[in-house]
Amino acid sequence: MYIKKILTITALLGLVALGIFSYSIYQIILSPNTSFSNEEQSIYISDQADFQTLVDSIAPYLESTEDFITVAQKKQYPSNMKSGHFILKNGMNNNEIVNTLRSTNVPININFNNQHNLTDLSKRLSEQLMPDQTEILQSLTDSIFLAKNEVTALQSLAFYIPNTYEFYWNSSAEEIRDRLHQQYLKFWTPERTKKRKALNLSPIEISTLASIVQKETAKVDERTKVAGVYINRLRKGMKLQADPTLIFALKQKLNNRDTIIKRVLNKDKLINSPFNTYKYSGLPPAPIAMPDVSSLDAVLNYEEHDYLYFVADVKNIGYHKFSKTLRQHNRYANEYRNWINKQKIYR
Repeated sequence: MYIKKILTITALLGLVALGIFSYSIYQIILSPNTSFSNEEQSIYISDQADFQTLVDSIAPYLESTEDFITVAQKKQYPSNMKSGHFILKNGMNNNEIVNTLRSTNVPININFNNQHNLTDLSKRLSEQLMPDQTEILQSLTDSIFLAKNEVTALQSLAFYIPNTYEFYWNSSAEEIRDRLHQQYLKFWTPERTKKRKALNLSPIEISTLASIVQKETAKVDERTKVAGVYINRLRKGMKLQADPTLIFALKQKLNNRDTIIKRVLNKDKLINSPFNTYKYSGLPPAPIAMPDVSSLDAVLNYEEHDYLYFVADVKNIGYHKFSKTLRQHNRYANEYRNWINKQKIYR
């Protein structure tokens, strides 16, 4: 009888111990282990990260880091880590967290606006994607890529159109470059190509002219009119005499793109640069900045008119006054010079 009681008690204790153990395992594996208020939390794992690096980055979003480590090790995750962007959902348990980190690389939306050059573009892209700025810039300026597409590094700025794009965060620098270039090629639809050919300009020349138009006016509704002026000048064999190209040449000469130039001087027009459209006829050899879709389409859909000149409108800031004759233009230009002198803008 005594032995039977002992066996019964021992069995009960065993069941209790098993229950406690099972509950502990349940808690570790299947109980929620997130600690953030949002519905979702992004986790980024680079291809250089080890398990400890991951633990350090994910710890702020977990109730128990130790329990996560236990489950991750049991599921052999540390030896099978993948880079990428992963999304944890509020209330996930450790089993779900590990499965998510092991399999579900979620793409992200990246964007860039009108970058001035490839250095700026590579910096902007590196802020949103895994490769660093140096890797991306090396890819953008790769001599084989440039030679294959028959462009210089300066001309290749046209390949990257400001927009929002979907990427995997851990895309390589080459994948980023090639995807963006493919999107540029897709921009040139049969309709746009037909309009480009009617202008007798190459895609790079369209981008070059669009970059000038964009720098001339921030007003999207005025860009087709400005584009029309430059198309008229090109057709008549006149020099473009575009201040933005001269400013670009000045910054190149000074080797300082951050120089602020609010006023172009007559002495500036003597600079010997292929970007000086006061000195040289035709389009400059490359875009002076990254044109966006509105500027590209403004050139392709330029306004047909007889204007050959334009100057800033001092009474309607941001817009311009257009002229068909040099005499009329000079009158408007004098108004602008008097206004800018009153503003004490001498450079």
